[in-house]
Amino acid sequence: MNTSQKVVVVNGASQGIGAELVKAFRKLDYRVVATARSVSPSDDPNIVTVAGDIADPATARRVISEGVARFGRIDTLINNAGIFIARPFTNYTAEDYAAITDVNVAGFFYITQLAIAEMEKNASGHVVNITTSRPTRPPTAYPRCWLASLTKGGLNAATKSLTIEYSKKGIRANAVSPGIISRCTRRKPTMQRSAQCIRWVTWAR
Repeated sequence: MNTSQKVVVVNGASQGIGAELVKAFRKLDYRVVATARSVSPSDDPNIVTVAGDIADPATARRVISEGVARFGRIDTLINNAGIFIARPFTNYTAEDYAAITDVNVAGFFYITQLAIAEMEKNASGHVVNITTSRPTRPPTAYPRCWLASLTKGGLNAATKSLTIEYSKKGIRANAVSPGIISRCTRRKPTMQRSAQCIRWVTWAR
């Protein structure tokens, strides 16, 4: 097994920023473990795809174990998966709360624990959390972002804690807050933010 190439795990990899990150890291000659509920198999031998719910700890275990089994190491984790539901605060349901916290918080927690445990074996690694700018710069024209602020905004604080705890072990943690991203190519300003996010994440690898 050739373990000289670096290995990146990308969740939320089936579309949008996640799918583009998979392409960008392959251009940088990284091996990629891509996961999402509906991720498609790849013909590229340097891409492993794992379909599953990132909020399920069993999925997190499968992603990391399959990456290590195939490529021998985990160097970078991109926590990109996320759910955004916009409602007035009093209109959120218990189902909304459970769905968002499952993906945005539990989905971060389980896989990050496992990835860092692998990174510690090599005294090197990088965790990148795709978060949100809304807690510090909430848009007054569109304020219905309470649960995104609570969950993805909370990852900003978690990123700082990871940095403090693991920097002396050779493991870095960064947060990228790209703002609103549209998947529609006709929306140039938001697509530019998407491209900037991808450039930052790959540059900071």
